[in-house]
Amino acid sequence: MAAILDAAGTDRAVLGGMSLGGYLSLAFHLVHPQRVAALVLVDTGPGYRNDEARAKWNAWVERRARQLERGGAPADVSPELTQAVHEHPEGLPRAARGVMAQKDARVITSLDSITVPTLVIVGAQDTDYLAAADYMARKIPTARKVVIENARHAANMDQPEAFNIAVREFLDHL
Repeated sequence: MAAILDAAGTDRAVLGGMSLGGYLSLAFHLVHPQRVAALVLVDTGPGYRNDEARAKWNAWVERRARQLERGGAPADVSPELTQAVHEHPEGLPRAARGVMAQKDARVITSLDSITVPTLVIVGAQDTDYLAAADYMARKIPTARKVVIENARHAANMDQPEAFNIAVREFLDHL
């Protein structure tokens, strides 16, 4: 992300990410806080503080990576990922292990140090991330949480109008 900002000639940007992208946005902020003007975190979580929970997540990541190595995309993924598995069979498992695996609790323990405006968005039916959204909204001093009704894990796609309104209102107040 830093290289993208550098290539664009931009010192700071509003950084947004959905699902794993939200976690990666938090991780980027941890390393480069001066490069982040604001955060938009969508249907995501801050990782795991507990070693056992993190180990369980990492075991799931490893299972997914092995499935990708066998050339199979899980049934619950997008057609785009299924196509990518066939086009880049060696790269996706490596990326899954390198990007999705969580080494420590640094991201989750850094939430209370975030000082940039932060919007936390979660779909009302995204049961895997409702508690994480509540947690981030409590821990990040500058956070505002928006729950999108009738939306699951892809609130931006399930309810694009409500999602866009929430993001526009947030950006208008920066």
